[in-house]
Amino acid sequence: MPLSEHEQRMLEQMERALYAEDPKFATALEGSGLRTYTRRRVYQAVAGFLVGIALLMAGMVAKQVWLSVVGFLVMLGCAVLAVTGWRKAPRPGEQPAGGGQQASRQGRQRRSMMERIEERWQRRRDEQQGH
Repeated sequence: MPLSEHEQRMLEQMERALYAEDPKFATALEGSGLRTYTRRRVYQAVAGFLVGIALLMAGMVAKQVWLSVVGFLVMLGCAVLAVTGWRKAPRPGEQPAGGGQQASRQGRQRRSMMERIEERWQRRRDEQQGH
């Protein structure tokens, strides 16, 4: 559930206060750990994908179908991990929780769509309480 405007303002005030009190701690919490974790996960998935290719080829050379199937499944699993990890990875300069302003056009469209949905939900709730 998205934060209301009041909650967003309070969160921004708390962030500014944290930066003012302890800037070193605040930068440590900024999300670089998440970015590093997702990047490492993507690299591991790519390495696993290469291992899957090796298993697939080894199965074909040795004429062992089961080894080729295992290699293909490893490749498939690692491809899924790489794609999901890549999508979740925050871009440089972007806050991972989406608390900051989003620079991309798609992010702004998504945010405005979510705001419209939230407004509709609020109107419906107000109408139901009014009756």
